[in-house]
Amino acid sequence: MSFSGKVKEELAGNISPARHCRIAELAAFIGMCGTVAINSFDQYSIRIHTENLLVARKVFTLIQKTFNIKADASVRRNISKQTVSYAVVIRRHEDALRILQATKMAEEYEDNGESIHAVDPLIVQQTCCKRAFLRGAFQASGSMSDPNKSYHFEIVCSTEEMGKQVCTLMQSFSMDAKTVLRKKSYVVYLKEGSQIVDILNIMEAHVSLMELENVRILKEMRNTVNRKVNCETANINKTVSAAVKQVEDITYLKETIGFENLPEGLVEAALARLANPDLTLKELGAILNPPVGKSGINHRLRKLSELADKVRQEQGGLL
Repeated sequence: MSFSGKVKEELAGNISPARHCRIAELAAFIGMCGTVAINSFDQYSIRIHTENLLVARKVFTLIQKTFNIKADASVRRNISKQTVSYAVVIRRHEDALRILQATKMAEEYEDNGESIHAVDPLIVQQTCCKRAFLRGAFQASGSMSDPNKSYHFEIVCSTEEMGKQVCTLMQSFSMDAKTVLRKKSYVVYLKEGSQIVDILNIMEAHVSLMELENVRILKEMRNTVNRKVNCETANINKTVSAAVKQVEDITYLKETIGFENLPEGLVEAALARLANPDLTLKELGAILNPPVGKSGINHRLRKLSELADKVRQEQGGLL
């Protein structure tokens, strides 16, 4: 099961004890993945579609617990695409009308059952109801990427008004939510890992939140280790390159002017570097007698390199 599927599975088992929150969550399901039909006798029926069995059960349970209505359920299999879709259906006009009136959606569907544009603000007035609505919206048409690969959270809305409302609700929790038009849908999304942790907390998916946090910690540890390794590698490469140049300069001096006229300190440093080309400056200074600090040995080696460059210039050599 994908990480997104795990989040929906966890949310599907979360039934709010508060009736107003259950209504808010049900309003999200109807608005995001539901259709309302009105027949020639002006009678309503509601059908809520999903490809997730657990989400279908959640909708069924919400309707039963909130309104004491037993909905019908249907399953449709697409053999060619190898997909299964589920539908929770309220066929009786009286039952459908009760639900639409409770979710304040009845007026939205008076014009021959057109799609809902937005949910009545009264439904999501309280903070707990905002959480419930976002929980329902994600289960209805949301998805998340695998946090091991990338951080991406989105809810797909069929209308611009619904997209703006979902985005505004997320922003009310200090989320940096943004909306983008993708084909004919309006997608509300989050990209930051910390923001996705927060939205999971808002939707009360605490188990998934902990799993995501564990992934984030591991990724941060790997990144830290990689940065340190890269830094160490760069330092080693720098040290090796400097040592190679020092050996070349010292060898050049030895072959051209010799060490006889050089100060004793420079000769000592030169012989130590030739004998130990792989040592760091600190290690090289420590083997001298008496020992010399890192800055001291660096000064001597720099003097040798400057002298080698000077000799090259005097003899017409290349720097």
